[in-house]
Amino acid sequence: MQTMRTTQLTLRSAPPRDTTLAEPRALRTTSGFTLLELLVVIVIIGLLAGLVAPRYFEQLGKSNTKIAKAQIESLEKALDQFRLDVGKYPTTEQGLDALNNRPQNLEKWSGPYLKKAVPPDPWGARYIYKFPGDHGDYDLSSLGADGQTGGAGEAADVTSWGL
Repeated sequence: MQTMRTTQLTLRSAPPRDTTLAEPRALRTTSGFTLLELLVVIVIIGLLAGLVAPRYFEQLGKSNTKIAKAQIESLEKALDQFRLDVGKYPTTEQGLDALNNRPQNLEKWSGPYLKKAVPPDPWGARYIYKFPGDHGDYDLSSLGADGQTGGAGEAADVTSWGL
């Protein structure tokens, strides 16, 4: 019969080394960033933001103007449908609310002519509606970002007669 031999392994641990003084500075591992490296990164990010941010916000302003033009075109279609049903456009006093709510004494009204309530312009103001208009059957406009007549860029007026 065979006899089994068992061997026992023992592990010895080496005594801890003091690395603070014994090893040269170049051999020690360091982690983290120096203050100078962090400052360089912050300056680079600032330069990139200074170049990219104006172009981004310029595009944002253009998109708000495009949204206003699209909303005015949609409102024009609803106003034309209203005129086909009723025989005339809503008065200035009835306003754009006549597209969703039946004005008094209009039997031929077949609305609502919009799926939702009349939206504000992209800058949060109400569209300006005038009937009869100075530039056509009616005038429909938004005053732009500045909320004042005239302006340039994003502050320019968006009008139904300028489309």
